[in-house]
Amino acid sequence: MTELPGLAAARLWAAARFPYLASGIFGTRVTAVPGLGSVAIDERWQVYADPAVAGGWTAAELGSVLVHHVCHILRDHSQRAVAAAVTPADSPLWLRATDAEINDDLISAGLELPGDPVLPRDFGALPGRLAEEYYALLTRAEPRTDDRPRPGALDCGSGADGQPRDFEAPGGLEPWLADLLQRQVAQEIIRHSTDIGTVPAGLLRWARGVLTPAVDWRRLLAAELRRAVADVAGAADYSYRRPSRRTTAVSGVVLPALRRPVPELAVVCDTSGSMSDELLAMALAEVEGLLRALGMARQLRVLACDAAAGPAQRVSSARQVSLVGGGGTNMGAGIEAACSLRPRPAVTVVLTDGYTPWPAAAPKGMGVVVGLLGSSAPEAPGWARSVRVPGPEEPR
Repeated sequence: MTELPGLAAARLWAAARFPYLASGIFGTRVTAVPGLGSVAIDERWQVYADPAVAGGWTAAELGSVLVHHVCHILRDHSQRAVAAAVTPADSPLWLRATDAEINDDLISAGLELPGDPVLPRDFGALPGRLAEEYYALLTRAEPRTDDRPRPGALDCGSGADGQPRDFEAPGGLEPWLADLLQRQVAQEIIRHSTDIGTVPAGLLRWARGVLTPAVDWRRLLAAELRRAVADVAGAADYSYRRPSRRTTAVSGVVLPALRRPVPELAVVCDTSGSMSDELLAMALAEVEGLLRALGMARQLRVLACDAAAGPAQRVSSARQVSLVGGGGTNMGAGIEAACSLRPRPAVTVVLTDGYTPWPAAAPKGMGVVVGLLGSSAPEAPGWARSVRVPGPEEPR
């Protein structure tokens, strides 16, 4: 194995300039590949470098390239390329977009990349955005001139676009080790930002997302609704309303048929004065979409409720709902009104900001799913299944 010239000095420079990335910098395995003509990284934290290329750089430039490539891995650019359906033909544009996402953050923090590193302003984009937005802008450019090679441009490898290269070798970090290393770097970024100094805003957002990922409330609410509906839809009982087909085989006896009920659902909307119309409309539209996915939109009944519940409205679209109210709050009255509906709903969804009294116990024979609107909403009672729904201006 050919030794890469200047590697030790480059790593020391990178660790000194970007100490919060030191674990990632020293966690890479660097292999010299004569004739490669580039420096690249694969998805398993393995760096491949042409000694003829790297030998012409200073320690700061080679260290900056290592930092740049580590950031490709930290930001999951290979997996994001798969999600964006990037093909080998699209790879040059995707690489420019991901390079812009990284360089926008780190060049102002002291990164000294060789050549002419790409920045968002080079193709008329705003700073601080994600690679997906830059990629969409580049692919829409007419005429397409943004994928022309730039001076000093490098092939960053499969770690940046998910496309395997012929020079990449097996080995590297196992996925579970790579995940641990990624989390360690995220912890060091958070620690550095609070105890020692400043960290580029994009890296800090990434670290917070890794350690405290935002949960998609729509998926949680969908799961809770499916679970509540399955409890009822999975139940079966015998009924004489339709005789069994086996009755003809038994003389003089009517046998009951096994019936599987189709559950009814209701939605109770908090329309008290503390509620935001925009947030309530958004949540109601999401519940409608979830019920449509469950195949139950025709059975959706909506009750507006502040201190008292209004009449039930059977709707097939959120635009048909009339949300009236604006007084006090009592979701117990709304749940009681849902219980009195005929046919009785098997599951009731309550959309509220949480500032309401609740019944002391769960209603008998009816499941309750509570959508808590806003990050400051108080917790729902323990007998209800609850999902916290972020507001329009809150992180998701």
